[in-house]
Amino acid sequence: MSMHYHKKKSYIKRKRRLGFRARMKTKAGRKMINRKRAAGRSLNVADKKI
Repeated sequence: MSMHYHKKKSYIKRKRRLGFRARMKTKAGRKMINRKRAAGRSLNVADKKI
């Protein structure tokens, strides 16, 4: 019986599909980011309060 290894997901492809800049490209993505910010989530470095 041989072991099965899952296919390694590409970090770059994931970022391009689900990352901050991908969200900012669409109206729905911007709405999602604003919902998360309203809930108090920090999404990127610019959101951090100093």
